[in-house]
Amino acid sequence: MDCGIFTSKTVLLFLSLVFWAAGAVLAYVGAYVIKSNDNFGSFIQDKYTLVPAAIIIGVSVVMFIFGLVGCCATLRESKVGLSFFFLIIMAIFAAEVAALVFSFIYKGKINADLERSMSEVFVHYDGQTTETKAVDYLQTQLQCCGVMNYTSWSNTTWSNSHNNTVPLSCCKNGTSQCTGRMDQPDLLNTQGCEGKLDQLLQDVLSYAMLVILGFAIIKFFGMLSVCVITCKAGNRRSGYQPLYA
Repeated sequence: MDCGIFTSKTVLLFLSLVFWAAGAVLAYVGAYVIKSNDNFGSFIQDKYTLVPAAIIIGVSVVMFIFGLVGCCATLRESKVGLSFFFLIIMAIFAAEVAALVFSFIYKGKINADLERSMSEVFVHYDGQTTETKAVDYLQTQLQCCGVMNYTSWSNTTWSNSHNNTVPLSCCKNGTSQCTGRMDQPDLLNTQGCEGKLDQLLQDVLSYAMLVILGFAIIKFFGMLSVCVITCKAGNRRSGYQPLYA
């Protein structure tokens, strides 16, 4: 078998197998981004992270469906099948590039409105509302307290009506003596939640961007391989170049 054909087939078969693995990974990444947004959705008014996540999940579904198509088309050297597979790869490649661009654009916009939206949620903390549960979850999971730091609570209705204390979700893990008093900072998580949440969302998008970039490169070589097989198979059928030595 011609070395170019053999190499190209190997690449495409590998790509077909990678489609399933890639689909699973991208589905996980997209779901993780959405889950992160849901967990801290009360603090994010503009759903920037959902756009690339939705694209990623859509791409993963397409990968699962057409992985088999690529494998069959490669083994049969079907010109129609390979052409269809090429269009699939190109469409997915374009979608991944779009997701990469959206991620890059929205990555810089996360911090812009985060402080304002978080401040609005923290102000409505009263120990009972949905905002309360969101704040407690945020402070417990990220081990933080307040928007900028634990002293951010001093200007809230909650603190003024509870003897200048902070919610117990600000307490460090394993500190049963903590009562939320601001004059006992050694018992509190003193770091602000804005910086930690911003870093978390930035890390999630950075991770997603790296995954998308890696699979986009694989798709690029897949398109080249389809071209090689199609051209050489066409030449063989035309009598210009044999497929087998």
